[in-house]
Amino acid sequence: MRSYDIVLIGGSAGGATAAFTARRQYPEKSILVIRKDEKALVPCGIPYIFGTLKNPSEDIMGDGVYAKNNIDLLIDEVVNIERSAKVILTKNEEIKYEKMVLAPGSKPLTPPIKGIDKKGVFSVKKDFYYLTALKEELEKVEKVTIIGGGFIGVEFADEIRKKGKEVSIIEMLPHCLMIAFDEDISIQAERILEKNGVKLFTNEKVVEFVGEEKVEKVRLESGKEIETDLVLVAIGAVPNTDLAEKIGLEIGPTRAIAVDRYMRTSDPDIFSAGDCAEKVSFFDGKPSKLRLASIATMEGRIAGANLFGVHRMNMGTLGVFSTVVGNTAFALAGLSERTAKEKGYNVMVGEAESVNRHPGTMPGAEKVSVRLIFEKGSKILLGGEVVGAKSSAEVVNILSALIQQKVPAYEIATFQMGTHPALTASPVVYPLVTAAEAALRK
Repeated sequence: MRSYDIVLIGGSAGGATAAFTARRQYPEKSILVIRKDEKALVPCGIPYIFGTLKNPSEDIMGDGVYAKNNIDLLIDEVVNIERSAKVILTKNEEIKYEKMVLAPGSKPLTPPIKGIDKKGVFSVKKDFYYLTALKEELEKVEKVTIIGGGFIGVEFADEIRKKGKEVSIIEMLPHCLMIAFDEDISIQAERILEKNGVKLFTNEKVVEFVGEEKVEKVRLESGKEIETDLVLVAIGAVPNTDLAEKIGLEIGPTRAIAVDRYMRTSDPDIFSAGDCAEKVSFFDGKPSKLRLASIATMEGRIAGANLFGVHRMNMGTLGVFSTVVGNTAFALAGLSERTAKEKGYNVMVGEAESVNRHPGTMPGAEKVSVRLIFEKGSKILLGGEVVGAKSSAEVVNILSALIQQKVPAYEIATFQMGTHPALTASPVVYPLVTAAEAALRK
């Protein structure tokens, strides 16, 4: 029987990050990562293997980094854990541990739609061979229907249409991307999708996948039927808690593994991170169903650091999103105006638009629009939305830092930035500052 100081189960964003953090924090400890899949995919890159990237092999997390960090890697499946003896049972061996991070991630949400088991109906699995088969099928078909107009669904649609396919999105909400963005920003994204040939069916619910053995049509609750050769169900994911439940760990209110602010489970020697772990909102401490690779890595850095003593604390999930539709970036940190109001905040909002170069005649100049949402009484930043140039994604990362530090509008209005004509907006009309000033005027 092998023995390790630290064993991490799961090698995606949460587990891998926890392993590297543990190595930095505890250089003398022995560390093992156990991963079921032979090849680990970069989760956020999955939609792009169907357009921008040539195949799933271009979206692989390299394993060489484990050896460089003196971390052992075992490709095997964990079937049980004997907590009292601190022994992990895989299909092929038994491994003793002192501390463990359980990070098996999530599984695609599969809705109970009639005909969902028909050939030609796929989900978004983080499985190299499954996605390879899906790509092969996509090459053969002409009409593709995507169920779900969130980030994954929109990104898949935008990639697949580049291959000349006829693509449709079916979304239950009034607009695509509406869970994250305000309505007017969602509409901007929809206009780009439609301009690029993607058909949108919003405020619609799927009731049946029609066909003999293979899907041929998608029937909607409204009575509409959409002819299709292939269906991709992309409506989200659920925590993978199979192993946690089997060994008796406490499960939380969103059916994920219950953890405290230090990522400890109900077993003090077992930590958890990633999609499988419970989350609470940064803003109100209530349970959160947000599942992002960026959140998983943050939790992995906390779990990996705290294994043999508390060093870091989880302040809750903020929610930082970014995507590209056509050539336009859409990004958000924290709360949209709509979500802030739904949570009961009295808000003030400031908006600004500029180009990301100065003067605007500089090569590469593109528009950037910023909307900042503040709590009216304290004037503390709650959220920000940025649309335009691809640099928008880094702008919301700045906003994320400001939100986490609870920075008020008047401090953003005196924000000192570094600028350069070929790299940034003009300091005279820097959009974050201008939007904060606009909010303060109200």
